[in-house]
Amino acid sequence: MVKHIDDQILKHSHDADAAMKAFEGYEGQTIELSEETNKRLLRKIDRHLMPILCIVYGLNYLDKTTLSYASIMGLKLPPSDDKLKSGIGISGPEYSWLGSLFYFGYLAWEYPTSRLLQQLPLGKYSAFNIIMWGIVLSCFAAVENYSGAIAIRFFLGVFEAAVTPGFALFTSQWYTKKEQGFRTGIWFSFNGFAQIFGGVVAYGIAVGARKHGTLMEPWKIVFLVTGLLTSAVGVLFLWIVPDNQLNCRWLSKEDQILAIERIRMNGQGVGNKHFKFYQLKEALLDPMAWAFFWYALIADIPNGGLSNFFSQLIVGFGYTPEESLLYGTPGGAVEIVALIFCGWLGDKLGYRILVSMSGMCLALLGMILIVALPLSSNSGRLAGYYLTQASPTPFVAILSLISSNVAGYTKKTTVAAMFLVGYCTGNIIGPQTFRAKDAPRYVPAEITIIVCYALCLVIMAFIHVYCVRQNKKKETIRAAEGYVKLENQEWLDLTDKENPEFVYTL
Repeated sequence: MVKHIDDQILKHSHDADAAMKAFEGYEGQTIELSEETNKRLLRKIDRHLMPILCIVYGLNYLDKTTLSYASIMGLKLPPSDDKLKSGIGISGPEYSWLGSLFYFGYLAWEYPTSRLLQQLPLGKYSAFNIIMWGIVLSCFAAVENYSGAIAIRFFLGVFEAAVTPGFALFTSQWYTKKEQGFRTGIWFSFNGFAQIFGGVVAYGIAVGARKHGTLMEPWKIVFLVTGLLTSAVGVLFLWIVPDNQLNCRWLSKEDQILAIERIRMNGQGVGNKHFKFYQLKEALLDPMAWAFFWYALIADIPNGGLSNFFSQLIVGFGYTPEESLLYGTPGGAVEIVALIFCGWLGDKLGYRILVSMSGMCLALLGMILIVALPLSSNSGRLAGYYLTQASPTPFVAILSLISSNVAGYTKKTTVAAMFLVGYCTGNIIGPQTFRAKDAPRYVPAEITIIVCYALCLVIMAFIHVYCVRQNKKKETIRAAEGYVKLENQEWLDLTDKENPEFVYTL
């Protein structure tokens, strides 16, 4: 029997992952990682990383949606000497464009920032962007006209563009595939916590300003508070979050090696700073990568509309502006429960996509209720809105699959960029479906959301079937006579397609 190693694997094996350096001097030795040690390391990693990832991602969502709170706190009103009724004087279409402009900045900088996430120290570059987006957001308090608001929203998108792809890289870098879905669900669920926190803070500022007076417009206070809080947390992020296991200050030298060893089974490593054209080409020709892109684009048309108009939509249900700030908060609770439960159950059963499809079905049902129920059914339509807040569940499942199912560092950063380009495009389109002439019900926008949710279910089914078929093909290759696995093949920075040992998570 002649043993054969694939020529492509041999060709690409000479530029290995950074994790390979950790094992220099350990050649021929077996590194033992007991179950007890693995659990101890996991607890330590969770204790240090998860709180800061959760808080930052919550602020990421809060900072985007402050515009929605500001819209009913006076931002759209003409300038006035009365601080409670003073804004920058913008029309409905101009407000819609403000919602979209954040994503123009995000879109313009998404691929460059993905390349920088690969080439620069991951922790430090992420911290820089967090601090800068906080500073930019707080500058909204100084805005006096529409032009200034446009500039702030654009640069806010530029600096927030690094967050989601960076967090996907952190998750794949520190956690095994079986741990990634649940952890991604946890840090993404802080969008829901942010919605609750933001609604309560905005309500408190609005009511306090009305009762006790104010020296500054209430909507400006919201921007100032959230922006400065974000920058302060960014400084903490810089101190706590390392670039990878090899320069982690809260792990001993021995634990640094073991923390890398525990993710060997992922077949992905912890990073490679060299751009590899063949991996870029593979990403652009991969059907799964394009399925990720189209899902993000279609799913985020509803997201772009609802995240900027949810306060106005609730007002359209028959509630006052101040009531809408509070009544929007239970939607955050629905999102939290859906994301954490589906993330946990998906990892436990090994069927992340199929479990998360239930969240999309709930969101679809919620939007049908909003459209079908009469105007007099305020509580029923509000309940429908709450059900739509389960829609991020499959988005998060697919985001976690970028962590779990894409290997090769250039390919992973490229696929993450493609996914987020789709995300930006959908969020740019979304606010434009909420036209001022359709207020307060916005029925055409609601019907658009229903169609988008249905298409998303089809794409998710395709991703599941595709991964099942690819796993069967790889199993056949591994079972073939003469198949050989290279030593430390997991650390060679091979792509998911070229590595026969790579198994796709479902």
